[in-house]
Amino acid sequence: MTLPDPYTPGQVPRVLAGRAVELGRIRDRLGRVASFSELAGPLLVFHAPRGLGKTSLLRTAEKEAAALGFASAWLACSRERPFIPELVRSVERALERVDLQMESRQRWRDRLSSLSLELGVFGVSVGGEVARSDADVPAGAAPIGALEDLLHEAAAAVRERGGAGLVVFIDELHAASADDLATLLNAVQNLDGSREDNPLTVVTAGLPVTPEAIIRAATFGERSAFVPLDVLSDDDARQLLVLPAEALDVDWDPDALEEVVRRVGGHPYLLQLAGSCTWQALRPDAGAVIDQAAVDAGLPAAEVQLTAMHAARWGSATELEQTFIAAMASAGPGNVTRASIAAAMGVDSRSISVPRERLIEKGIIEPVGHGLVRFTMPGFGSWVRARSSG
Repeated sequence: MTLPDPYTPGQVPRVLAGRAVELGRIRDRLGRVASFSELAGPLLVFHAPRGLGKTSLLRTAEKEAAALGFASAWLACSRERPFIPELVRSVERALERVDLQMESRQRWRDRLSSLSLELGVFGVSVGGEVARSDADVPAGAAPIGALEDLLHEAAAAVRERGGAGLVVFIDELHAASADDLATLLNAVQNLDGSREDNPLTVVTAGLPVTPEAIIRAATFGERSAFVPLDVLSDDDARQLLVLPAEALDVDWDPDALEEVVRRVGGHPYLLQLAGSCTWQALRPDAGAVIDQAAVDAGLPAAEVQLTAMHAARWGSATELEQTFIAAMASAGPGNVTRASIAAAMGVDSRSISVPRERLIEKGIIEPVGHGLVRFTMPGFGSWVRARSSG
């Protein structure tokens, strides 16, 4: 019988390789809340380009938190909508999942309805009905005190019924508005004034611009714990490929394994993609070995998918941004100086700030030092150069 593909490009992996240190940071927070019934510090913020496993890290931690008795509220920010209303809904669902007693549920439905009005949340479903704010409440208003009440009372309610507390996971934090970010930061800071009464922690993730966005929203946001994610080491990359296959009694030929690691590098998404395409090419049975022939057949399929992703990134850029990208790619692989990009564009280096910042916000490039940037997706620069020469 042909075995199912164990690799999961674009999804949470079956084996989270190379993130033991980062997962340990989250476990420390959860342990502090569980042991001391207190707020575990300011925001914990993981930041990295797309494809490096931020969401997978948070989802893995979410499962561990549930096993420890936490109620977990999960949400992902979007530029198209405010996230405070989403946070209210997520907390409501978290309380329902931990199955509070019926009288507590009714009390919380009433409390959420009241908080929705205070927060200016329109259309929040509470107990099957829709709560709407009064006409004189500005749309999108989010009083800090109301959010404090929501987080404090939710965390306390979980603890009172024997749970560990509340953990809030926020993904794509870079997409949050400055107002919503400021509200969240102020609420968490105020709760820290009585940390022993707030069994709570907030764990977030976003693109490399996230720390800057947080500090712009509130200067004291610099006290957040910022943790960058990098590509995996070669050893971790091997584990990512080997362990899912071993679970199905399939081995990797050492030379074939080294070929994939050498060509793909430590980018988690691309490793999952290469593993999946190689597996699909071989379609192994139990006891099989993934050999060089399977790699040679599978990697071209991965290249097709990667090319589509490169084309999508190029298509998402404006004409000016595409000019910036082409100039950056022409400067060669690796880190590129601001001066080199400006020279290739034939403009003063001060005039490229706008496209540079927009491309960073889109996750297409990232700063890697003073005056230096690089493409976030391996191979994108080569694809752009080939496109330009063609």
